[in-house]
Order: sequence, then C-alpha cells, then structure tokens
Amino acid sequence: MEFIQGLLLITSIHILAAASPGPDFVLVSQQTLSNGKKSGLMCSIGIALGLSIHIIYSAFGLAAIIANSSSALWAIKLLGGGYLIYLGIKGLKSKPAVSPKTQQEKAIKYSAKKSIGIGFLCNALNPKAPIYFVSLFTLVLSPDMPILHIALYGLWMMIIQLSWFSLVVTLLCQPTINKKFKRMGHVIDRVLGGAMVALGLKVIVTRSN
Repeated sequence: MEFIQGLLLITSIHILAAASPGPDFVLVSQQTLSNGKKSGLMCSIGIALGLSIHIIYSAFGLAAIIANSSSALWAIKLLGGGYLIYLGIKGLKSKPAVSPKTQQEKAIKYSAKKSIGIGFLCNALNPKAPIYFVSLFTLVLSPDMPILHIALYGLWMMIIQLSWFSLVVTLLCQPTINKKFKRMGHVIDRVLGGAMVALGLKVIVTRSN
C-alpha cells in the first residue's frame, strides 16, 4: 500500500476511534471540568503519549501475540480495568467546593506532570488497544515498509488523538458551557466517576473473542 493511501486510511479510521466515547473521553472531561483547561490539555498530551506504547509493540508484531494470548490479554484487562475503577472511585468521592480557595487548593494537587501521567496510564492500560492496533496496522503494514513510514504513521495518530481531545477541552472551557458545568461540578465528577467505574468493571468482566 502506498504511504499516502495508508495515511488517509489511518486518518479516517483513527478519527472515528478517537471521537468514540470511552475511558479517555471521560477522563479528559473530568480533569478539565474539575481542574481547568491546563489540566485537561496535559491529560490529553498524556493520552497521546500513551499511544506510543501501542504503536511500538504493534509495529514489532507484539500486538498479535497479546491479542491471541488469553493470559496476556487477561493481565492487561485486570490492570486497565483496575486503574479505571481507581480513577472512578476518586471521582465518586468528589465533594462540593465551598469557596474559591477550596477550588484553588484542589487544582494545585493536579500538577502538569501528574495530569500527563494519569492520561498516559489511562490510554496505555486500555485492554482494547492491542486488538484495535493490530487490526489497524494489518491494513497498512507490509514486510518491506520502511521504519520511517511506520514512525510517521504513529506520530500522525498521536497528533490526531491530541487534536481531538484539545478540541474537547477547548469546548468545555467556553465560558457559557463551563459556567453551567461548574454549578454542579461535584455532581458531574461523581457521574463521570461512576461511568469510569462502570467502564472498568465492563473491561474486566467482558469476555475476549
């Protein structure tokens, strides 16, 4: 497959994958609404960086091994599902902010490094990723494809991921939208936390095909 043709195929598929609701979307929304635009953007960067893990093992054929190994996939499901449940429980414990000072103290706890790390782990531990990436790369990779082309494909997917979630963060930070969400910030945290717990449980109990 020609490089440009493969790039167009990857673009169309990955845009749909990035925009589909899932743990990454819930996490970015929660971080943005709770801790502001910077936290949301840093979390988005972490998610994009998390893709690098999947891209690297996919390029070297490990995704096929993971996707076809019940024990390896089960271990990933436990790690990924457990991490989502952990994040969800933190959201469920959210309490109303009684003053601007309380909100400021809450925001301070989420440094740029921590927000990037949370996003990175959320994406890197996604147990559905091996199957998705091995399917996607099977469509475009060939034995004689240059490493440079593989690297460019991977970098482009990370850019798509970051661009999409940056857009989500920007929309959630619009004054009109943000003001409405802020009024019920702790409620939204709890709802998103519950969604994260549900996603985590679904990941763990869902049987792999």
